[in-house]
Amino acid sequence: MSGKNRFDSAFEDSKNKSGSLKKNYKASFLLGIISVFFAVYALKLFSLQILEGAQYQNRSVRISRTITKIAAQRGEIFDRKAKLPMVINTDSFAVDLIPGEIPQGYFDTVATKLAKFLGISKMNIDTKIPSRLRKSFSPIEVKTNVPFEIISNIAENLTDLPGVFWRNKPVRYYAETGSLSHVLGYVGDITNEELKLMYNKGYTSNSIVGKTGIERQYDSLLQGKEGSISRTVDVHGRILNEDPVVVPPVSGKNLVLTIDSEIQTLAEKALGERVGAAVVLKPASGEILAMVSYPYFDANIFSKDDASAQYAKLAADKNKPMLNRVVNAEYPPASTFKIIMSTAVLSEKVFPAEKKIECPGRITYGDRVFRCHIGLPGHGWLDLKNALAQSCDVYFWVIGTDHLGVERIASYSKEFGFGQNLGIDLPAQSNGFVPTPQWKERRYHEKWLGGDTMNMSIGQGYTLATPLHVANMMAMVCNSGKIYRPHLLKEIRDSANDSVQEIKPEVMHESTVAPEVWKDVQRNLRYTITDGTAVYPMHNTSVQIAGKTGTAEVNGVGKNHWHSWMVAYAPFDAPPEEQVVVAVLVEAVNTWEWWAPYATNIIIQGIFNNQTFEESVDALKFRYLLNRQRAAGGRRE
Repeated sequence: MSGKNRFDSAFEDSKNKSGSLKKNYKASFLLGIISVFFAVYALKLFSLQILEGAQYQNRSVRISRTITKIAAQRGEIFDRKAKLPMVINTDSFAVDLIPGEIPQGYFDTVATKLAKFLGISKMNIDTKIPSRLRKSFSPIEVKTNVPFEIISNIAENLTDLPGVFWRNKPVRYYAETGSLSHVLGYVGDITNEELKLMYNKGYTSNSIVGKTGIERQYDSLLQGKEGSISRTVDVHGRILNEDPVVVPPVSGKNLVLTIDSEIQTLAEKALGERVGAAVVLKPASGEILAMVSYPYFDANIFSKDDASAQYAKLAADKNKPMLNRVVNAEYPPASTFKIIMSTAVLSEKVFPAEKKIECPGRITYGDRVFRCHIGLPGHGWLDLKNALAQSCDVYFWVIGTDHLGVERIASYSKEFGFGQNLGIDLPAQSNGFVPTPQWKERRYHEKWLGGDTMNMSIGQGYTLATPLHVANMMAMVCNSGKIYRPHLLKEIRDSANDSVQEIKPEVMHESTVAPEVWKDVQRNLRYTITDGTAVYPMHNTSVQIAGKTGTAEVNGVGKNHWHSWMVAYAPFDAPPEEQVVVAVLVEAVNTWEWWAPYATNIIIQGIFNNQTFEESVDALKFRYLLNRQRAAGGRRE
């Protein structure tokens, strides 16, 4: 190898060694920096966890953040005059227990002491907080409706009651009880099933929710939104010097109903202690002015400690006081159904209105004898107007079977809203029922018979309707073919009672029946009052009334017992905007007294003469009837 080559090779080796040394130096430098960083970090962790750990642990125990919920005021409920609320809130407290905050092994001790303060048994607390929940940090309500005096005693002994808390929990108070119980409903603690459905809407395990009536229907409006107060406290619960973070609650909306309290009281007293129902509505808007179902209940019992026992007692009552008979009970409409039959005859022109049919008191169809309510010798020869006025069954049997037929009868029934949901703003309602041959074949595997058509023609058999359906049927007559959706909510207001939304009338159905047909039906219904079956109980010199009676045969109740119906409107000679419809149903379980037309007349008398029940009774000279009923011992249970 030449000298030059050896020199070049040595130079390259020297160059490579120098680069390698330089790289090693940089790596060592970076490694040193990283080592120093981790050493400092480890030293700090050691200081925090070992040297200063006790100090921070003690501080974390001494200082914490506590959040107190502020209950929102549930909206109040008013009648249509919106002067005084029918439903308000009263102050009360609920006591909660957070079992996870009780030192291990001390649950029984704390529960025993708390039970003594609350005046309940320890077993009551054990039932609400079983062993599987005793490590939970979620608050569990132990008792509600706790007075302030007991809360004060608990507060004075709080060091012996770890995990015990209280909160404001307003109690719903119903100033108007009696027959309004079915309309207003009541509230109660949210159930686990309800919480699963409503959790995403802001409801919690401590929420109070509507269970029935308006309270349930408009719960989301009445609820409001709870607020909170967040404070810094020490281990003893003492508030440290720091301004709390306050989120104010938002009160629920106030509701103004269509109900007129004076008319409600009038209707309640007119029905009296008779199992049945009464409803008053404005045909031109669908507003419900009164809704009475007897028997009723006091909604305030559901805020008591024995609410479950009270509910069980009501549920076991054979007269079903929890049932709103106006919208949830179905009855044969009886002769009130002849209003639909008369409309169908006039509209279809299947039989001349002036042509007469003889009523001999009974009629034979197939192998059965059908007897008219008057018996032998019958009504004689009657045209449509007089058949309706005298409620002649034979006339409508002939019309139904020989001229209209079941399909037309069913079609007109549905035209009047029978067999359909009326859409009233209540959480539950019955549709009633309109039978057809197809239905009977599916249900009973039997063919529709002529006798079925005869029963249907006079509102008996399978046909069923609620009192609200019957009232709505008459509203259609008043409006000459138009039905407005019945409703109870008139207006929504904010907590300052300023109007937020006014509910507008909603047309539910508009008939194609000719206007002249409605005029004839209206005149015939007026004639029914002046010259028909209700001429005496519906006699009224202060206001003109049009209407129809009904007597529904009830199987299995007893001899000579029937449902008593009356549906009417007044004033007959006024536009629909000035009229009211009244429907009354008295069940067959009561002593037979044909009271429905008397009650209807009393209600109409009171409304249009601004009279109380007592004043209306005296004006109509019905006082002797009440005295006779008292002497007879009142109603039959």
